[in-house]
Amino acid sequence: MKVLAVGDLIGNAGIQKLKQELGKIRETENIDFVIVNGENSAEGMGITQKNFEDILSCNVNCITMGNHTWGKKDIFKFIDHPKLLRPANYPKGVVGKGYGIYECKGKKIAVINLIGRVDINVLSENPFIIAKEIINKIQKEVDMIFVDFHAEATAEKIAMGNFLDDKVTAVFGTHTHVQTADEKILPNGTGYITDIGMTGPKNSVIGMDIKVSIKRFETTLPERYKIATGECMLNSVVFDVNDESNKVKSIKRINI
Repeated sequence: MKVLAVGDLIGNAGIQKLKQELGKIRETENIDFVIVNGENSAEGMGITQKNFEDILSCNVNCITMGNHTWGKKDIFKFIDHPKLLRPANYPKGVVGKGYGIYECKGKKIAVINLIGRVDINVLSENPFIIAKEIINKIQKEVDMIFVDFHAEATAEKIAMGNFLDDKVTAVFGTHTHVQTADEKILPNGTGYITDIGMTGPKNSVIGMDIKVSIKRFETTLPERYKIATGECMLNSVVFDVNDESNKVKSIKRINI
């Protein structure tokens, strides 16, 4: 079983890059299951119904979100779609769901979406405690568990990976938009990478216009961000999972 996790889609440019490349990646890498982070697909903040439908048209299995989940009011129209997840550690009673269970090639695959608490301006519950509660609830009914940990701090992500080592199939980080070179199989068998990167404009500051970004840092004035233009890149990671043990055999970074 090969599972592909695609880094944060940045605006419509990122969605179009996904449309261009996903079929080729599926074919060359023999991908069975696809997880895409879509929380920046509405020009950097949130997701609209059109964005959602465009991503679904690529035949992805699961779309995860993050700190911009509620960036566009459109999301309340489709928040209960089975392929859409929002962070599981949002407060109890919030609409939507934080994990989903999907069937693929005779396997039951769970995907859990979590958001970090370090340097992220979101009032969320403790992701470590929520992760443990969900895993205890579902572990006997699924074959694999993948965790998208949408977090800012490298240390928080690494801690989560080690916390879940042997409890889940893989933990991958999103949110920082920079693909890290630390993919590994942890001591007890869980696949891990701190951040899978982004899918969007290549010549940018994490997807945003370079001049606007520099002006914000140089002057500290609240210049409005805008998506960069030009050539796009796609960052993703392939987890190759042993069909008998349901453990990750290898991890491959993709940067197109």
